[in-house]
Amino acid sequence: MKNKKITIKDVAKQSGVSIATVSQILNGNEQKFSPKTVEKVLAAKAALNYEPDYFARRMVMKKSKTIGVLVPDITNPFFSTLVRGIEGVLYRENFVTMLCNADLDTKKETDYLEELSRRGVDGYIIASSAISNQAINDSLRKKNLPYIVLDQKKAEGYSDAVLTDDLSGGELAGEHLNQLGHQKVAVVLPENATENIQTRLTGFQKIYPNAVLVHAELSKDGGRQAAKEIVKADVTAIFAINDELAFGLYFGLADVEKRIPQDYSVIGYDNIDMCEYVTPQLTTIAQPIYELGQTTANLLLERVEQPEKNWEEKTLPVQLIKRFSTARLK
Repeated sequence: MKNKKITIKDVAKQSGVSIATVSQILNGNEQKFSPKTVEKVLAAKAALNYEPDYFARRMVMKKSKTIGVLVPDITNPFFSTLVRGIEGVLYRENFVTMLCNADLDTKKETDYLEELSRRGVDGYIIASSAISNQAINDSLRKKNLPYIVLDQKKAEGYSDAVLTDDLSGGELAGEHLNQLGHQKVAVVLPENATENIQTRLTGFQKIYPNAVLVHAELSKDGGRQAAKEIVKADVTAIFAINDELAFGLYFGLADVEKRIPQDYSVIGYDNIDMCEYVTPQLTTIAQPIYELGQTTANLLLERVEQPEKNWEEKTLPVQLIKRFSTARLK
């Protein structure tokens, strides 16, 4: 015979208090009652092995204690590190992270947004640029749901945002190659680049306005394919718009028997862990990825607690990490 599910009514009966009192105490309002009453309720809960029903509890508390996180590509180590930063903060505050990996698919991202809304998450972290402002408006803004956009997308004054200083990052990459004596350089980036990547390019073009642009998918395979175009161009150095592209270039240039940095200097962007495990170790622009996740989660939790506070936009600094994939032009 199937065991009967223990309900809040059973806890009330066992402890000799009302159902309303049990509900209040088990939902964190212990301070309203005497220590003796609280002790009786908790003892009855333990004796009966009562577990609160998640959905019933949500009806009482008006919160799900879950945050939806949308990322475009979890296989990119940038996003896995970012999510670790987010999840660490949320876990500490007893929130559950509901991760949605959109595979760079616009429809999938919009569907996830709708589904998270139906499931009643308390807030949203949108780390993906393909979601249109229209979709955000329809799914979140009109319903006054707390959300935050980060890194890939400007908030446009309608939400909190956490960004990194991409303009400065692009400029740092350009200055480094320029100081090494490189005159002719290429940039590898996607054709329809996100706003943050466009900003990186703008910074780089302050130093190299005539840089050769080579378009590629934002992946290792994209970098490998881009190497075929690079060798046709008259350049001595390459700015890969993220580290994944740079690793692909390592493969692609090796395919055509070109060496880094003897034949081409290569600089990346992000400073993911693998930069130190390739040969030569990758010179790159470091984003504070873990801190970006932490800052984002903290800002969103503040918004969940204080829905009316003024919008905030935070920009985190970046820095050049010199390793061995760039060299002075001889």
